[in-house]
Amino acid sequence: MNVIAIEILTIFILLLLNGVFAMTELATVSSRRTRLKAMADEGSKGAKTALVLLDDPTRFLSSVQIGITLIGILAGAFGGATISKVLAAQIANVPVIANYADSLALGAVVVSITFFSLIIGELVPKRLAMLNPERIASAAAVPMTVLARVAGPVVHALSVCTEFVLRALRVPVYSPSSVTEEEVTGMVREGMVDGIFHPEEGEMIEGVLALDRVRVREIMTPRPRIVWLSVDETHDEIWRKIVVGNHSQFPVFEGTRDNVVGFVSVKSIYANLAAGIPIDLHALSTAPEIASQETNALQLLRQFKKERHHIALVTDEFGGVSGIVTLVDLLESIVGDLPDSHTSTSRLFIERADGSLLVDALVGVEELEERLPNVGFDDGGTRRYFTLAGFVSAQLGHLPSEGEVFVKDGWTFEIVDMDRHRVDKVLITPPSEPPATETTTDAT
Repeated sequence: MNVIAIEILTIFILLLLNGVFAMTELATVSSRRTRLKAMADEGSKGAKTALVLLDDPTRFLSSVQIGITLIGILAGAFGGATISKVLAAQIANVPVIANYADSLALGAVVVSITFFSLIIGELVPKRLAMLNPERIASAAAVPMTVLARVAGPVVHALSVCTEFVLRALRVPVYSPSSVTEEEVTGMVREGMVDGIFHPEEGEMIEGVLALDRVRVREIMTPRPRIVWLSVDETHDEIWRKIVVGNHSQFPVFEGTRDNVVGFVSVKSIYANLAAGIPIDLHALSTAPEIASQETNALQLLRQFKKERHHIALVTDEFGGVSGIVTLVDLLESIVGDLPDSHTSTSRLFIERADGSLLVDALVGVEELEERLPNVGFDDGGTRRYFTLAGFVSAQLGHLPSEGEVFVKDGWTFEIVDMDRHRVDKVLITPPSEPPATETTTDAT
């Protein structure tokens, strides 16, 4: 009986070793390189060795498989050689099943070893490996390297055969997997759900990752909203625009607004006034930074860092000025709209007592979609406009005029104010409110 106990104990030890190999295998292949590199930088020799194993997966997997295979063979040999014979002798004492004693004993041993092999040798170790893969991989990396050296010839033969079969199947050579943007975004969102990241942090990370897809034309201040200064204007005219505009820098033009001399800062104007020097916009202006409206936000950020500028003129495909973009605009594309002392949503959207909205026609289509989700501003993804004014012109199909009305998805749009040839204010009435048609004409 002592011999049987020793053999059962030996089988359990072999199953535990099988579990160690299975845990090491899953922990190593599941480890994140970034975490292992961080641990290696902190001085972990095991993490450095684990990174070496990940760089040669065929050699590592061959070593693991050698260990698992040997353990399986030994466990089966112990069970089949002795335990099944002892068990068969016990079963033979039962007359009803005595004729089947050998088969029943062997079946019982196989089922028992298989059950404990799955639990002790596979499932439990792999669950443990998933809990902390990097730490387990670091702890087991050195022993696995020693095993690979001891079984060097066998490991080399297995590696060569594996590579030969893979090449015969035209499987691409292994290369360490790189982290994709989708994976990073997915991990950030999981972190937000688990409470690791605050919602604002997650939104900012996604904003940073999207910088290369955001075009300058989407975040710039469009030309009609720019407060311009002319070199020919008087001191009073300049000062009135500075006070009303409430900006820190202004574009200066000479002749036409496409002939921009540069940007002038309020700080430099104040300095001249304090020194009693007359304001000369030509002398105070700095050369403008130029950015194409099709440039992405990441390229613009690099341009700002390289040239040490905080503001740039945005040009269209014909070289004309289409807007201005600032470092604050870039920041808002990451963190969202920042509070501003001179611009607010309440000025862009004025809600009236009857439920209608008086809207600035230069408000972006994205803001309109958030405010009016039931209106199809996208037109099947074929739109070529970015503001309410562009949407109105696209719907009418001609140069708008004050008082025109059209209906879109049940909502009534009425042009209530024009700034020369540009739509300035639009009254938007919900479907429950019938549009007033006494003093307006329908668009044709």
